[in-house]
Amino acid sequence: MRIDVLGIGFDNLSLDQAADFAFDIISGEESAPTKTYVVTPNPEIVWLCRQNPTLRDNINHAGLVLPDGIGIIYGARILGTPFSGGRVPGIDFIDALFQRMAKAGKSVFLLGAKSGVAEAAGNALKKAHPGLIISGFADGYFTDSAALIAQINATQPDLLLVCLGAPKQELWMAEHLDRLNVPLCAGLGGSLDVFSGNVKRAPVFFQKLGLEWFYRIVTSPSRLKRSLSLPLFALSVFIQRLRN
Repeated sequence: MRIDVLGIGFDNLSLDQAADFAFDIISGEESAPTKTYVVTPNPEIVWLCRQNPTLRDNINHAGLVLPDGIGIIYGARILGTPFSGGRVPGIDFIDALFQRMAKAGKSVFLLGAKSGVAEAAGNALKKAHPGLIISGFADGYFTDSAALIAQINATQPDLLLVCLGAPKQELWMAEHLDRLNVPLCAGLGGSLDVFSGNVKRAPVFFQKLGLEWFYRIVTSPSRLKRSLSLPLFALSVFIQRLRN
């Protein structure tokens, strides 16, 4: 059963439960979906979904919807439906999944970021997770999806990591899932920049307090405009609580 936060249904799973479920999909377990994708919406994305019904539907049809932002956790609590598993940051989820994949010798195709970033991320991931296979990589500045899909399918990856930024990655996965011969896709925004070392993740102090969003705004002021949706999200949550 999913927890609804302003029209988006989130899976109520812990980090380990989410990683286990994703690994079951990759491994072809009978109880798991045969082909699907993972999304990790934060309040900005939830607010965007209220303006974009196609994006909202694509996210709600994902096989795994994880509460990435701390605002989602607080929003669910205010609405009276708290998460038992807590926040599941996308980058922590994928790292936990890579640990499981490395032990089983599974493969991942890395898609996104600027030229050379995916390759650098792949080299770093192979060192961090011995046994993980990087089947291929491509930057996020492609113009021909058909050619890209052919490239991905030729490598037969167990996982496709799609880092095109929201909402492009969610829309792209939903549109092309049927043509991708991959059991699982995961949309993870700027994670390739982090894995490659080009971008530093927020210090642990900020992570534990759920303030990574604040750290990103301080270190990247260009994100300030996007963050203006946060007070609108919070206001909508309180209004929804009053209506309930």
